[in-house]
Amino acid sequence: MTKTNLTVTAISSLLSLGAAVFAAPSVAADKPNMEKCYGIAKAGKNDCSSAAHACQGQAKVDAAPKDFVDVPAGTCERISGGNLTPKAS
Repeated sequence: MTKTNLTVTAISSLLSLGAAVFAAPSVAADKPNMEKCYGIAKAGKNDCSSAAHACQGQAKVDAAPKDFVDVPAGTCERISGGNLTPKAS
């Protein structure tokens, strides 16, 4: 490889690494005052996976008992239909 190709490769690698850091999904530690609230997610608006699909945004129906959204701690049980544990469908 020429010096120019090595420089371009190095720069593109650094840019890719930077993009990967910003695109990383948030983890529960980033949201310490949140809790999972099952049974209230709208279709396509769930926060993570369930038995029916692989990840967020894939809920097929509103209020599926095994899909959840993150809500501020202490509010889930105040929401109509909200549960802190998934219910059998």
